[in-house]
Amino acid sequence: MPELPEIETIKGIIEPQVQGLTIENVTVNRPEVIAYPAANTFCDLLTGQTISHMERRGKFLLFALDSGDRIVLHLRMTGCLLLTPAGHPEEKHTHIIFELNNDMELRFSDMRRFGRFWLIQAGENDTYSGIDKLGPDPIGDGLTPEFLEARVGKRKKPIKVCLMDQKIIAGIGNIYSDEILFSAGIHPGRPADSLSADEWERLAETIPEVLAWFIEKDSVTPEEYLRGRGRDYRNTPFLQVYGREGGPCRICKTSLCRTVIGGRSSTFCPVCQMDFLRSAD
Repeated sequence: MPELPEIETIKGIIEPQVQGLTIENVTVNRPEVIAYPAANTFCDLLTGQTISHMERRGKFLLFALDSGDRIVLHLRMTGCLLLTPAGHPEEKHTHIIFELNNDMELRFSDMRRFGRFWLIQAGENDTYSGIDKLGPDPIGDGLTPEFLEARVGKRKKPIKVCLMDQKIIAGIGNIYSDEILFSAGIHPGRPADSLSADEWERLAETIPEVLAWFIEKDSVTPEEYLRGRGRDYRNTPFLQVYGREGGPCRICKTSLCRTVIGGRSSTFCPVCQMDFLRSAD
């Protein structure tokens, strides 16, 4: 599933290309991907509207329109957003096509059809997408050791599970929770209430640093993005632990271990993240 760095990459590619363009027509091939309002209403309301800019909130993408309306999109597991010339070969599982006034099309495809769109009109409260329930964005000034400890410092749940809770912090999933905790030297299975003040400090510093680093590594040109069909992210060679179980730790060369935490696969170094074993003694 795309997480915060990938969503930021998509925004950086798409936004400069669609700013100021008008949506001339909307074709919906799979009405179920329109969560709100009804698909016909969605198309009618968007036709003739001009895109002002884009925003990212956690794993959500938002298209702000000149009218004050906004399109909210969550890609979920396999959703893909691609800007193509009108005659470009269409991807399989293309569910929505926004025809723009410069002979370009903004297309949404999704093999598993979990991705969802919402259209929120100007002055309307978004009680539909769940975006109002998100915690703070980890890229910015709001993430402090005091905030983290106050929100989860008394919980017995594993710290990895807490980091992936979108109501606590928006945008972190299975991949980057592993990467963040490795960088911070904290075992993903540590109960949140066992972390020390120094560890909360380290975690608050590490979260934005790791995410910003992967945003930089995910950088891709619009041409490369189109050739890769919107799926060719650049983070894989730079992952320190995620998906590398059995391979050597990039710091100490010890074989990385895999476990399951909160129903999700988790990879860690049994030496660099040794604090868990010490705390259990």
